[in-house]
Amino acid sequence: MGKKRNTGLILAIISILVALGFLSWFLITIFESEKPQIQLAPIPKFLADKQDITLIITDMKRGLRSVKVSVKQGNRNITIINKTFPFEGLFNREGTHRFETKFSIDPSTLNLAQGRVDLHVHVWDYSRRSGGDGNLSTSEHKMIVDTIPPAIRAVSRLHYVNRGGSGLVVYQTSSDSVKSGLFINDYFFPGFPAAEESQEGMHVCYFGIPIDIKRNPEIYLWAEDKAGNSSKAKFYCRIRKKRFRTDKIKITDRFLKQIFPYFSFYLKEDAGEDIVKFLKINQDLRRENAEVFYNLRTKICPTRLWDGVWLRLKNAANMARFGDKREYYYKGKKIDEQVHMGVDLASLANSDVPAANTGRVIFADRLGIYGLTVVLDHGQGLASTYSHLSNIGVQLDQDVTKGEIIGSTGQTGLAGGDHLHFGVMVSGLFVNPIEWWDNHWIQDNIMKKLALLKR
Repeated sequence: MGKKRNTGLILAIISILVALGFLSWFLITIFESEKPQIQLAPIPKFLADKQDITLIITDMKRGLRSVKVSVKQGNRNITIINKTFPFEGLFNREGTHRFETKFSIDPSTLNLAQGRVDLHVHVWDYSRRSGGDGNLSTSEHKMIVDTIPPAIRAVSRLHYVNRGGSGLVVYQTSSDSVKSGLFINDYFFPGFPAAEESQEGMHVCYFGIPIDIKRNPEIYLWAEDKAGNSSKAKFYCRIRKKRFRTDKIKITDRFLKQIFPYFSFYLKEDAGEDIVKFLKINQDLRRENAEVFYNLRTKICPTRLWDGVWLRLKNAANMARFGDKREYYYKGKKIDEQVHMGVDLASLANSDVPAANTGRVIFADRLGIYGLTVVLDHGQGLASTYSHLSNIGVQLDQDVTKGEIIGSTGQTGLAGGDHLHFGVMVSGLFVNPIEWWDNHWIQDNIMKKLALLKR
């Protein structure tokens, strides 16, 4: 009898423990405290136009009960989403545990005023906590409604620019502008704030006319504010026609044998005919080098560094001009054509090369077909290039003054003889250097426009 009583007691205790365990599990499940998760993307700081936002909400335990999304501005509270999810299955196991949707906030449609607006997201789950209301998660984000574009206007009036040449426009923007400049079709030339003594919002923008420009290009000033609003402004810019020469270059086997050792780093183990190797250098490597030059535009100084007419290599003859269309022939057959984007100057071998103007060294190294090369930043998008050098006498980030010796002429790279390949870039675009050697051109096209900043 004692054993039966003990067994019964043990079973009763086990039953009670099981019941208590179940009750504890039930209560923990029903009254769980884990809040729903909220994800919003993107979350804009500014609202300039209709903005699409993706909302993802999750609750992996009791499931989602409801979600409310609203926009509040002043005394107005505008509901964007107000959705309730059904309770389905035992403990809502078949209910909604993840919900994804997209919604839009359109300042125009919602009639939002300029200024601050708050985005609110409230999500509840099916927990019995908080008196049965469930766990609540909230997400709040401050935004600024700004649908008014910045103002921009040209200050300088007449702009006559040669095809392949340079120009300067002086313009003014409103204070909310954070980025501005000039577009020629899809090519962008950034503008830079003018000197402190000029009027508020005054900018300068150096630009170039691509040598391959088509007729009637779209040219306009452009400005953008923090919210992404943008404005355009036309200004008078006339492109003068410019003719460029055609130059025939004969490639000989002797020349190929002369240059190949220098390009062993690029050709490596490439097999094939010598002329195929030459075309790889003249085309593929040339494109890679052009990309290097173009990317240097990101290293420019926002203030003007240069002053006065630019210097030319002393006692040097012009061997090739800017814009020359070079046709390459091998054994009487035309094999390639390229455009010469600088001026070749030849003097005595290993002649001193002076800095064309005051600036800062942003490149000083070997550069493919251009051989040993130095690039000087002159500020506000202007840069000068010196190639085929036999040696480099400056270091990266070094400040140089106009006339300071930066290296010596040579025949490194794809050069047939000792000379200097000199170039000028405007925001990564090569332009005709001859203009910058001409004091009269600088006075008429640059200095007279810069004088407008002091009025």
